[in-house]
Amino acid sequence: MSSVLYDAPGPRAKRRNVVLSVVFLVLLGLMLWWIWRKMDDKGQLEWSLWQPFTTSEAWTTYLLPGLGNTLKAAALSMVIALPLGAFFGIARLSDHRWVRVPAGVVVEFFRSIPVLLLMLFANEFFARSTNVTTEDRPLYAVVTGLVLYNASVLAEVVRAGILALPRGQTEAAYAIGLRKGQTMTSILLPQAVTAMLPAIVSQLVVIVKDTALGGVMIGYTELLNARSTFAANYANVIQSFVGVAIIFIVVNFILTSFASWLEGRLRRSKRSTGAVLSEDQVEVNPAAVGGGFGTGASV
Repeated sequence: MSSVLYDAPGPRAKRRNVVLSVVFLVLLGLMLWWIWRKMDDKGQLEWSLWQPFTTSEAWTTYLLPGLGNTLKAAALSMVIALPLGAFFGIARLSDHRWVRVPAGVVVEFFRSIPVLLLMLFANEFFARSTNVTTEDRPLYAVVTGLVLYNASVLAEVVRAGILALPRGQTEAAYAIGLRKGQTMTSILLPQAVTAMLPAIVSQLVVIVKDTALGGVMIGYTELLNARSTFAANYANVIQSFVGVAIIFIVVNFILTSFASWLEGRLRRSKRSTGAVLSEDQVEVNPAAVGGGFGTGASV
């Protein structure tokens, strides 16, 4: 059986795939065994180095406050970047050149600058040109950098999602008398949201991870920054990295799982019931029959 993207493998290709899979698993097992032996030889598997994760002091003093700051910066960035990205994405589809061109310049400009530079510029701006306190400045800088970069990326996601819809959707909306703004809000955006959701969630995961850049460069006490203090206190650098990595994996897994559930719910809500109307359920409108505007049938 073939598809549009590839041909189904034959017997020889299936055997080759099985052999390659077995070889990969063997090599992966050997690599994990080598890592395990090296860590054991260096004493990195001692229980005393992992024990701090089982104490409440380590979580309440270091890890949970850092995780809270990570989620706070990510949540603020998501709330601001999503509507801002939708605005610029729709603006790039405008028929008016004076709207479309400036929106395109803004999106391309901030999409081309690394998010770390945006955070650094924002930190300097808040330090030199505003009255933001030293304690709040890292949070402001992190959120500003994440919003500017991710809003520009989300703008392209929104624009691509709308352009991916069949042109007949827009033509049908115009045919029944809807204006472009009504077509966008009532017809195109509701359909595009489901198609855009995987890309949007991927960008939200990027936002959560990119909060760590603020801890590295401008001293924002997010999870990765709190890890350094945690490791210095308990002298378990490798173990602290492993623990923080697991926390990031769990948070992003929860986010993607919720998005998958939401996507499935949206798709199910848009499905037709498939019910077939009988003649008794259809009422003919005599005024519409003579006018030639369709069948004249109404439910």
